[in-house]
Amino acid sequence: MDEVKDGQNQGPDHRRIGKELDLFVFSDLVGSGLPMFTPRGTVLRDELLGFSEELQRKKGFQKVAIPHLTKRDLYKTSGHWDKFGAELFLVESQETSDELVVKPMNCPHHIQIYASRPRSYRELPIRYFENTIQYRDEKKGELNGLSRVRSISIDDAHIFCRLDEIEQEFTTIMEMITEMYTVFKMDFRARLSFRDDSDAYLGDRQNWEIAQKTIEDVAKKLGLAYEIAQGEAAFYGPKIDIMVTDSLGREWQCATEQLDFVMPERFGLTYIDKDGTEKPVVMIHKALLGSFERFLSVYIEHTDGHFPLWLAPEQLRVATLNDGEAILKLAKSVVEKSKEAGIRAELDDSNESVGKKIRDAEVMKVPYTVVIGGKEVDSGRLAPRHRSDLSGLPESSVDELLERLSQDAQARK
Repeated sequence: MDEVKDGQNQGPDHRRIGKELDLFVFSDLVGSGLPMFTPRGTVLRDELLGFSEELQRKKGFQKVAIPHLTKRDLYKTSGHWDKFGAELFLVESQETSDELVVKPMNCPHHIQIYASRPRSYRELPIRYFENTIQYRDEKKGELNGLSRVRSISIDDAHIFCRLDEIEQEFTTIMEMITEMYTVFKMDFRARLSFRDDSDAYLGDRQNWEIAQKTIEDVAKKLGLAYEIAQGEAAFYGPKIDIMVTDSLGREWQCATEQLDFVMPERFGLTYIDKDGTEKPVVMIHKALLGSFERFLSVYIEHTDGHFPLWLAPEQLRVATLNDGEAILKLAKSVVEKSKEAGIRAELDDSNESVGKKIRDAEVMKVPYTVVIGGKEVDSGRLAPRHRSDLSGLPESSVDELLERLSQDAQARK
């Protein structure tokens, strides 16, 4: 997502919006490029990554978990050390002589899970996924809010498959990408990121040509609008990068699917075919959101902080007209029932005027606000106010309102 069209610095700024909506913070004591998410920001994080996880589980991906440390030898074998050694955080053990690093990527770890025992063709494809954090020692001058950070959350996944399974796996990934970005209301196109003639890439040139032809054949069969970008491949293989357009017309690289013949060969990954012989396995790297922090920086600006109901950190604000006992009792009951229904609701029973309470909810871009006074206590019906970009809801009972909000949130509206 480093690449954008002209006008990147115009329009909403995710750093300002993030501060106004209390989503994330930075601390000099923690360090540059290491964001911390507040309770409100963590809602965004959990909902987005939960969406990604839901899509992957439906498509047969299995969740794994790996440590944040590894011996340096792992990345020497994968090729990452020679390529990115200067960008890695080094760790010194006080107990052993092991040379350790904080993981900058997850694929070599996932490879070790695959390589832990012999694999049969009957098991393939094997699909591992993980929502995790990886770390890179980015240059301080390049750090920029959530756009470029040193702790990178990613919905990472790796598929181990046969040659004849590549097309179907890429098709499945594209189905997930299409579903996800349709929900986000963001258009996208494909960029085929190929190697150039430099020596910046690992592996046999003939294998690269096979991989790149495979990638382009898949793009054609899927009917993707695409362009070829020479020199944008990963050092281990070509990829289909998803270029997303936001509401300001800017273009960002978000999701990706990458074909890798190099790392399976370097780690000697194989499977036992039906004839009993060992065959080399192919690896596909995939991310739907990509870097969560960078995606969120884009999406905050895409929406100007007006998150849809399903994603909003606070979905319903309940404001009291005054501090009457019956009014406060009903307001607390509405908040309690909301939380039981899985709706994120907050109570404003401060001494401020009702006008101030409504304005505060608007500033925080809360989708719906209900004001409770004597009329609501007597009738048991609520007339919710709605954010200007949303459709209004009719006056209804408490239960009817919460059922509607719950249904809309579950439908990711």
